[in-house]
Amino acid sequence: MAAPRPYWKGYLKLSLVSCPIALYTASSSAERVSFRQINKKTGNRLRQQLVDDVTREPVDAADKGRGYEVAKNVYLPVEEEELDAVAVESSHTIEIDAFVPREQIDERYLDSPYYIAPNDDVGQEAFAVIREAMRGKGMVALARVVLAKRERVIMLQPWDKGLLGTTLRYPYEVRSPEEYFSDIKDVKVLPDMRKLAEHILESKTEEFEPEKFVDHYEEAVVDLLKHKQAGMPVPKDKPAAPTSNVINLMDALRRSIADEKASNGKAAADKKPAAAKGKKVSSAKQEAMRAAPQFKFPIAGGKGKAADKAASAAKAAAPVAKGRVAKRKSA
Repeated sequence: MAAPRPYWKGYLKLSLVSCPIALYTASSSAERVSFRQINKKTGNRLRQQLVDDVTREPVDAADKGRGYEVAKNVYLPVEEEELDAVAVESSHTIEIDAFVPREQIDERYLDSPYYIAPNDDVGQEAFAVIREAMRGKGMVALARVVLAKRERVIMLQPWDKGLLGTTLRYPYEVRSPEEYFSDIKDVKVLPDMRKLAEHILESKTEEFEPEKFVDHYEEAVVDLLKHKQAGMPVPKDKPAAPTSNVINLMDALRRSIADEKASNGKAAADKKPAAAKGKKVSSAKQEAMRAAPQFKFPIAGGKGKAADKAASAAKAAAPVAKGRVAKRKSA
C-alpha cells in the first residue's frame, strides 16, 4: 500500500523549538459513489464550456478573469497578480501562539481535520516534546498556517502518536443562533413527560461506535447500479412519506417505551436460535446464489472500497505469512 501524500509540508514551532512536519487530510469524500454528466443520446461524457452571460458567446480560457459584483451585473475586475500581492506570505511554519482549554472551543468553529506527523527522524524528539506537553492537560494549541493562500487558525491536540490539527472558522463565518431560534416559544415541560423522555434516553444510551454508522443512501445507489448493469429492473417509485398523526404526547412517550421493551425482547430471542443454526446454507439460498447476476465491472461504494482495500492488503500479506510458517516447519 502506497504511503499517503502530504497535503502540506513545513515546520511546527513552539518558541525556539521547531521540527519538520507533514500535514495530511484526515477526511475524504472520494470513497463515495460519484456520477459524471453524460450525453443521453451518445452516452459520451459532457464537458462544460464557458459562455458570456450577455452575448451567449463561448469564451476562451485565456479570457477568463475574476470580478467582484458591486451592483447588479456590474463587476470590479481583479487581476490574479493583485491577489498574489496581498496574499499572506507563507513561511511554511505552523507557529504556536497560545494554549487554551479544549472545552472553551465552540464546536461551531471547527472546520477541517488534518493529521500532523514528523517529517524526518531528526525532529522526532522535538515533536514528541510538544505533543506530550499537551497530553492529559485538557489543553490545545492555537497556531496559524497558510493553506491555499489563506491564513487559517488551526487547533492542535495530541492524537495517538501524532497530532490532530483542525482548522477553525473565523467569527464572520459563524452565523448567530438568534436568527433561527428567536421564534421558538418557551415551553414548560411537565415533570412526568420529562421523566418518560429521560427513561427513553437512558434505554438508548450506548458507546460511540462510528463503525456502526450505515450510509443507507450509498448502499441503495450501489445496489441500483448493480441491478442496472445486470439488466435487471429497478424501482422508480419513491417510498411513501411517513404519515404525521397528531397524537397525545404522553401516550406517544409511553408507547415508545413499550415498543423499546418489545424490540429488546425480540432481539434477545432472535440471538438464541442464531447460534444453533451455524453456517449451513439452505438449498433455496444456494440456488439463488447460483442464479445471481454476473457483473462486467466492479461497483462498490465507500464501504465496499474499504473492504476491497482490506482484502488486497490481506492477500498481499498471505505469501509472507506462508513463508514464515514454512521456515518454522523447516526449523
